[in-house]
Amino acid sequence: MSQETSPSSLKKLLDNLDEFIEKTLKPIEESEGNERFFNHRREYERTNWEDHGLPQKEWEDLLAKARTLARDAGFLDFALPKEFGGGDATNLEMAVVREHLAAKGIGLHCDLQNEHSIVGNFPTTLLFRDFGNDVQRDIFIKGSIQEKVAVGFGLTEPEHGSDATWMKTEAHRSDRNRESGWLINGEKMWTTGAHRATHLLIFARTSGKYGDPVGISCFVMPIDTAGFHIDEWLWTFNMPTDHPRVSLKDVWLPDSAILGEVDRGLDVAQHFVHENRIRQAASSLGTARFCIQASVNYANERITFGKPLSMNQSIQFKVAELSIDYEMIKALTMAVAGEMDRLSKIEVAKLLSAKVAMCNYRANTLACDAADYAMQVHGGIGYSRYKQFEHHYRHHRRYRITEGSDEIQLRKIAGKLFGFIKA
Repeated sequence: MSQETSPSSLKKLLDNLDEFIEKTLKPIEESEGNERFFNHRREYERTNWEDHGLPQKEWEDLLAKARTLARDAGFLDFALPKEFGGGDATNLEMAVVREHLAAKGIGLHCDLQNEHSIVGNFPTTLLFRDFGNDVQRDIFIKGSIQEKVAVGFGLTEPEHGSDATWMKTEAHRSDRNRESGWLINGEKMWTTGAHRATHLLIFARTSGKYGDPVGISCFVMPIDTAGFHIDEWLWTFNMPTDHPRVSLKDVWLPDSAILGEVDRGLDVAQHFVHENRIRQAASSLGTARFCIQASVNYANERITFGKPLSMNQSIQFKVAELSIDYEMIKALTMAVAGEMDRLSKIEVAKLLSAKVAMCNYRANTLACDAADYAMQVHGGIGYSRYKQFEHHYRHHRRYRITEGSDEIQLRKIAGKLFGFIKA
């Protein structure tokens, strides 16, 4: 459970963020040719098309520079616990901040194409705090905060996405040089961030049968481990890509590589899921607000047949409906985030999981709908890359698959309603 959110301190934080963005980040965006990463050329300039579609080094270096400046200004580590030098932010505070930043559109302050934000998330840090052994904590907590280590996530498989309990990657006992360990074989899909990862979390079945939630373990694997191979970089609707398909052939890891308990790896995988989903919902709400406001502004300015486009009720009513949905989903999202702050992590999983799913499902859908209609209101220029709407649509369309698909969210909600999922 976290401290209560102070409205006055939160408003001051938002004001300080706005000042930092305008005085520090905007001048960088608009100088040294950096505008190419945000104007109509953004996807082209961000992507190294000749190197498997990976992000351009200059683009990632620019984002890293923004994060360093944000850390120096006291913003980047806001979500971290105070013990790690952070601001000990509540879920409600993070939801408000994420919505606020996304509502500004794309920029160095927030570019969700690769989850960049000047107010960081740091789920890896908390994984190692709560599940790591002493050596793992020493290496990965400070290292992940300082970005000296980067940890990717190897859960999804080519034939198994949301049904992780049916994964085919297996780990079997195998000693090597008198050290107890495991031999791992299998494949993983969408192993995000592997191009710059120093380690991957590899989930593999260590006991039990397919479909059992118990019997899967989480291994911390150095990226240069023998037998690990990146097979293909997967080009996506939203480029550049950092999502490879990888294979593990006789990868050997010692017992000390296990994160958490043997056979309880899904506890690690689910550790930060509710926090991620509520923050994702908040970001989608911010994008929806950006698109709705842009539609209002343009409809008031655009003259068609001798009068403003906004005089047409066909325009008014759809934007009004989107605004209604925004306000209702925002109210629910902020209320659920506040509830999360008053409960333990275990209580959140038992009592609020379905409500978090409601927020995530509806907010992600709204972002796509708002971006789509903003294109319609703006006509041909809305369909072009000279406006941001296509960028927002492509990104938030991904949110309806990752971090729990639409169907998984609805399944969780229905399971709660019909009693299929017990508290």
